Amino acid sequence: MLGAVVGDVIGSVFEWHNVKSTEFKLFDRFTRYTDDTVLTIAIADAVLSKNMHSNWLRDYYNGKKLYANKLRQYAKWYPGVGYGQKFEEWAANPSAQAYRSYGNGSAMRVSPIGFAYDSLEVVIRESKRSALVTHNHKHGIVGAQAVACAVFLARKNHSKTEIQDFIMRKFRYNLNQTLDEIRPQYGFDPSCQGSVPQAIIAFLESTDFEDAIRKAISIGGDSDTIACITGGIAQAYYKQIPKSLVTEVMLRLDYKLREIIGLFNDKYNIKID
Repeated sequence: MLGAVVGDVIGSVFEWHNVKSTEFKLFDRFTRYTDDTVLTIAIADAVLSKNMHSNWLRDYYNGKKLYANKLRQYAKWYPGVGYGQKFEEWAANPSAQAYRSYGNGSAMRVSPIGFAYDSLEVVIRESKRSALVTHNHKHGIVGAQAVACAVFLARKNHSKTEIQDFIMRKFRYNLNQTLDEIRPQYGFDPSCQGSVPQAIIAFLESTDFEDAIRKAISIGGDSDTIACITGGIAQAYYKQIPKSLVTEVMLRLDYKLREIIGLFNDKYNIKID
């Protein structure tokens, strides 16, 4: 999950200033966390909260309610970090229903589910539930499920070929393109179908965690979200994030965000070096 946060933070300055290269400075004075970080940690908090409840409360929370409550809570705590207009309207209205979105917001926040559960069936179910509260369009659900499954399979030490084959077969994403083929014509596309496959390909072509983030940002487009998605999968696969990156990112987070990351890593025994 921290890998997703690192990807978002590093990608934050490139969303509206794309760089079509892997050669760039990772951090500068404008580098910050965005809604991708906040909502990823909100989902992590929801997963933690669900597993802390007694049995009858756990049954009650097994639906979408806890995901929705945590997303709204964090949006209130952390305003003005780049939420989409429809999400802001939904978050401000406790009775609002999902708004048929197929945007990549469902996919960028889902990595904690891939880290937390030990059954692919549960990962598919929970990632759908986490998406449905806002992104109840077919493509919004598929995007979340594909990313969560990629994280799960990477964490369980499946090969890149196995991950690629599963995602292509299960979710019908084309992962046969190369970054060199994608990069020249690729522009801003915040849909799941227009950014999740590209983010997964960046992971598949990478050689280590930092290289995965650099490759994700080099695509262009919605850089922070693409790097967020890639970063979650890359952390699960490589089991390591350079300490220098972790230090720089943690300096940009407040106590609450750092606390949930720490609690999540402890609960699910996630090592980052």
